[in-house]
Amino acid sequence: MEVILQIVILIMSAVLHEVAHGYVALALGDPTAKLEGRLTLNPLKHLDPFGSVLLPLLMYISTAGAMMFGWAKPVPYNPYNLRRANGPAYVALAGPATNLVVAVIFGLIVRVGGSALPATFISVVALIVVINVLLAVFNLIPLPPLDGSKVLAIILPKQAQVIEEFLSRYQLVVLLFILFFGWRIIRWPMVIISNLLLGF
Repeated sequence: MEVILQIVILIMSAVLHEVAHGYVALALGDPTAKLEGRLTLNPLKHLDPFGSVLLPLLMYISTAGAMMFGWAKPVPYNPYNLRRANGPAYVALAGPATNLVVAVIFGLIVRVGGSALPATFISVVALIVVINVLLAVFNLIPLPPLDGSKVLAIILPKQAQVIEEFLSRYQLVVLLFILFFGWRIIRWPMVIISNLLLGF
């Protein structure tokens, strides 16, 4: 039952993440996500069989329940329609920013409610905070296709674009390596931020 709850929270958090990308793209002039019916919270429109179901289960099993991660289908957008030169970075940052906002809101519920709230409710809310912080932190890693790579592309000088090309070429290998072997490195900032928000 616990793993199902975690997957449901993960899916909905990933859906919010992707819808945020689409809305910011729309605000900057690109209607692609809207035209494809992706500006919806209906999870069926966003589910990715591997990233939304299989990967979370594999991570849950391989880490003995210590960590779970996944993603929804990326919301499409056309960078050439965006009205700002750094539009792709704004679109990319919308996802992690949304996850952080969700984490802050639910963290405040725990802090304000405190001992007046049922323990079961607090544990579910804490899970929402942890999963959203994880999504935000992980997606800010500057590795294609993660959101942090769009920010890296703006920061890097033209001469260093070979780094981005290399990461893009081997993105799946590097991403899976980080997911299965580097999760302890990702975990420590996630734990610090989560505990700060929850007041633990």
